Amino acid sequence: MKKPTERTARRVVARPRGHFAEPAVDAIFSAYPTPVKARLLALRRLIFDTAKTTKGVGALEETLKWGQPSYLTTESKSGSTIRIDHVKAEAGRYAVYFHCQTDLVETFRELYPELRYGGNRSILLDAGEEVPEKALRHCIALALTYHARKRKTANRRA
Repeated sequence: MKKPTERTARRVVARPRGHFAEPAVDAIFSAYPTPVKARLLALRRLIFDTAKTTKGVGALEETLKWGQPSYLTTESKSGSTIRIDHVKAEAGRYAVYFHCQTDLVETFRELYPELRYGGNRSILLDAGEEVPEKALRHCIALALTYHARKRKTANRRA
């Protein structure tokens, strides 16, 4: 098997559990508290799986932004950055973060009022509760295609 180059290692849609292209991302996941770490790894897999199955997204880049694991649609430029992290002030709580200057969280609130939100920037989750996978998958897909939808809307107006 060929050793991946830096370019291909960073732009991978699916990675086996526990394999990280960037050592810094691996270090962040290794430092998470155990109950939240398992949930964040599952959330990471959900993000990659959603990207893989969502038309127009392409490969994701996994990197750190603001010290948080972040997922960018660098190849297609179809979406807004998604970040994940534990909520440091609340044990057992973790979150999916979205760009606060988009209408993504507002849209999620309309579609899924049963979810918990952190202002206009995150979906809050609890490690002791069942993951609302179907809702999260849809929200992630909407974030990963945010710019593509905005471009399509702008083109229709022009």
